Amino acid sequence: MSSSSPDDLAIAFRSVNRRLREATGDSHPEVTAAAHAELRGLLEQAGRLLGTAGDPTAIADAISATRPDHWDTAVLDELRRIALETGRLLRHIATLAGSD
Repeated sequence: MSSSSPDDLAIAFRSVNRRLREATGDSHPEVTAAAHAELRGLLEQAGRLLGTAGDPTAIADAISATRPDHWDTAVLDELRRIALETGRLLRHIATLAGSD
C-alpha cells in the first residue's frame, strides 16, 4: 500500500467494519479483545491525523473530502502505515477467531 492513493485509502478504511464483522464471526469477544483494542488505537490515530473521529467511516469521509493538492506527504504516508497495520490486525483477529 506504499503507493496507494487517497481513494484507495478511503476504500480500505471504509471496509474496516465489514472486514471486522467477517473476521470475528461467532467468536467470543474476549478471544480478540487485545487485538480489538489495538485496532481502536490505530483508528483513533488516523482520526487525529485527519481531525475527525476514530470511526472508519468518518476517516474514509475525511480522506475523500480532502482535495488532492491539499495532501501532506507525511500524513498520507502515516495513513498508509495505519491502513497496512489495520489489515494485519484484521487478519490476526480472523486467525484468533478461527474464521480465516
